[in-house]
Amino acid sequence: MSADIATALAPVHFLELEITGRCQLSCRHCYASSGPAGGHGTMTTGDWENLLVATPSAGIKTVQLIGGEPTMHPDFEHLLQFALAQGLKVQVYSNLYRVTDRMWDLFDDPNVTLATSYYSDDPAEHDRVTGRRGSHTATLANIQKALARDVPLKVAIVELWDGQRVEQAWEQMRQLGVNRLGPIDRMRGVGRGAATIATNVGELCGQCGNGRAAVSATGDVWMCVMSRFLKPAGNVKTTPLAEILSGPIWQDLLKEVPRRRGMTACNPDSDGNDCAPAETLCESNALVLPVRGRRSTHLAGTSR
Repeated sequence: MSADIATALAPVHFLELEITGRCQLSCRHCYASSGPAGGHGTMTTGDWENLLVATPSAGIKTVQLIGGEPTMHPDFEHLLQFALAQGLKVQVYSNLYRVTDRMWDLFDDPNVTLATSYYSDDPAEHDRVTGRRGSHTATLANIQKALARDVPLKVAIVELWDGQRVEQAWEQMRQLGVNRLGPIDRMRGVGRGAATIATNVGELCGQCGNGRAAVSATGDVWMCVMSRFLKPAGNVKTTPLAEILSGPIWQDLLKEVPRRRGMTACNPDSDGNDCAPAETLCESNALVLPVRGRRSTHLAGTSR
């Protein structure tokens, strides 16, 4: 990583919290290899609370609750409210398979946004990806409910095989009025995707560690959830987050990621596409957050 690209990297202000490995679905490409038998890791609710208390002083402004399916964590609602109480913005990256009335009430908070993944406008094809019959019907219904409630929503569409109806899915979301659509992404060689695509740094989008970091369900700190195959920079159960992010291991990891020339620092409050990586937006990328009241803003075209 050259000096000019290094100086373009933003300080970490967005933190992905992978609070569980449990999920109702078993998506064929899942980078976390999550599913119904997944666990919640070794981070206790108290550990997550301690981390959330420390995040503002570490420069964090926004956290993303992700998994697995974050709503399956037994203390999901508490952790969401606890994060908001620290003055943080929160994005919930959910499969939107099951959303309770209580959760919808929490998602109505002005400092909460949603993100989800969608794979096809054809129910059978979408369910083929997720491994669960009926997942398309449930997710689509909750996408429509989020729009009806004016909850800011980002939808990621991922292509796993040639001929998958991803363009049709993208257009369906646009027609519905989804307020944030990125370019169609491809399956990455991480997690279950490694069964068909070799895992290496070339599978990363180029934005790992650029304004963002991630904490696993065991407390390990990564540059993002996709970079989990690289060594962790430290563990928040034994070392303060701010110390990890300023430490030599973190700096060395940043140098391992191929960066796009001309890359600029990401602004999490921007509604523009200033966080485009070298190839396409990662499925989990939420640095460009939805903005309330802008349901008709879209990114045109696709990128492979």
